[in-house]
Amino acid sequence: MLRRESTNRQRLIGHRGACAYAPEHTLESYALAVQLGADAVEQDLHLTKDGVVVCLHDFTLERTTDAAHIFPTRAREVVEDGRVVRRWFVHDFSVAEIKQVDAGSWFGEEFVGARIPTFQEVIDSLVPNATLCTELKDPERYERLGLDLVSAVAALLRANDLDRPRSGESPVILQSFHEPTVRRAATCFDQRVPLVLLIEPSDVDQWRNRHRMEDLAAVADGLGPGKALLEAHPDFVRWAHDAGLRVSPWTFRANAPGRYDSVQAEMAHHLFDLRVDAVITDNPDQFPRQESHRP
Repeated sequence: MLRRESTNRQRLIGHRGACAYAPEHTLESYALAVQLGADAVEQDLHLTKDGVVVCLHDFTLERTTDAAHIFPTRAREVVEDGRVVRRWFVHDFSVAEIKQVDAGSWFGEEFVGARIPTFQEVIDSLVPNATLCTELKDPERYERLGLDLVSAVAALLRANDLDRPRSGESPVILQSFHEPTVRRAATCFDQRVPLVLLIEPSDVDQWRNRHRMEDLAAVADGLGPGKALLEAHPDFVRWAHDAGLRVSPWTFRANAPGRYDSVQAEMAHHLFDLRVDAVITDNPDQFPRQESHRP
């Protein structure tokens, strides 16, 4: 397993690619993240109706594509916050249909015609130039639909020879907010693929016990807390490192640097004062270098 002691290098992870500058979860955004210096690129994974793994954040298509225009009659009506709304669910569409929607024009004219990529296309595009930092999105929802996201991803990693132990940095890291999925993946991959449990800041009280981290370290390699959790729990990074876990907080954005003067200053605090192992950011070009940091 890729334990923290295997490297001291702090890493830059492009969130949904370089999504401050290009439409999220498109090949254009992923390529730009690498161009801007990202060591790893983050993807969220979903399943189509015909079982193909595709990359986008939402469980539905309407926020980042023109699916409502291309497939106006294919929405489901669901109740959200007491209102009936129309949603275009990924799992209601085949991959061929998914490929018809425009995933770029909402961001700007220069990206008109960008498409939702399959995970295989991302593997072909990025490996070995960047690590895949891959989130298994909503696995429990897919289970209720009779679909198995973990097995579909495992099959792709095996087919691409990405599920074997290697020296140095792994070509892929799997993440999930769903702890049972992280534990299942540890068994599925026999702990050959690094695993990260993502944590919401609201769950901070669950992590005020060292034994919780030590228990998770038996199956996982890292923790991915929302950055606000580290403000509320100053000992979190030290405790995680003591357990052999890497820490990769999210998400650092130039338009929301919190109490800091800039997102670069915010990332510098986390990297050089808190000593996190990586940062996940919409703005890879703002990644600070240690030699320029002034405590």
